[in-house]
Amino acid sequence: MNNSITKKPAGSRYSTISMVQVAIFGAVICIMAFTPNLGYIYLGFTRATILHVPVIVASLLMGPKKGAVLGFLFGLTSFINNTINPTPASFVFTPFYSIGEVSGGIGSIIICFVPRILVGVVPYFVYKLVMKFAKEETRRKGVSNIGLILSGVLGSLVNTLLVMNLIFVFFGEAYASANDVAATGVSAVYMYILSIIAINGVPESIVAGVLTLCIGKVLLRKNVKERLGFRS
Repeated sequence: MNNSITKKPAGSRYSTISMVQVAIFGAVICIMAFTPNLGYIYLGFTRATILHVPVIVASLLMGPKKGAVLGFLFGLTSFINNTINPTPASFVFTPFYSIGEVSGGIGSIIICFVPRILVGVVPYFVYKLVMKFAKEETRRKGVSNIGLILSGVLGSLVNTLLVMNLIFVFFGEAYASANDVAATGVSAVYMYILSIIAINGVPESIVAGVLTLCIGKVLLRKNVKERLGFRS
């Protein structure tokens, strides 16, 4: 009688663990996205968000490929929210909403997904760059406070700067008009875009930096990552 136990190959076990990790982060993103005023904070004319934070943390823990997948999910939740629960400016995020004679299109898809995918990519490389020049003790611990803050801030700014500048490129005056701003001409419209970046983007990036630091200081320790099965 053969009493030997068939063991799964190490690669198969890692693949299963990896899928579970992505699923957990995906669940967190979905819960935040569809819980009122948690992931997306309604401001009347638009929505502020902290939904990029779990994407940033996932990028640092699991690498840019899985970060990009979760960034795509972030974009998908924005797409769904702006389609079924629109604000006056939702046409910039979904082709299935219009206001007056203005409607979304291919530009809406680009705005909704491309910046969010990059939120899952950029923080990983920012953190790797900081760690490359960090002190030996910091590299040994696997945690850099400066790297975490910069990853959070820049990950958030990638989202804000790309979204708002792409809105300017694709929709410009229509976006200003949808928000009841009488801005005409390229310079006036872009000044309005810059005001949104300052009002929404700067606070969002500060919050992202603080939250990424607080969460990352715990999860990115080498012994903690090993126990949780993370291998970026």
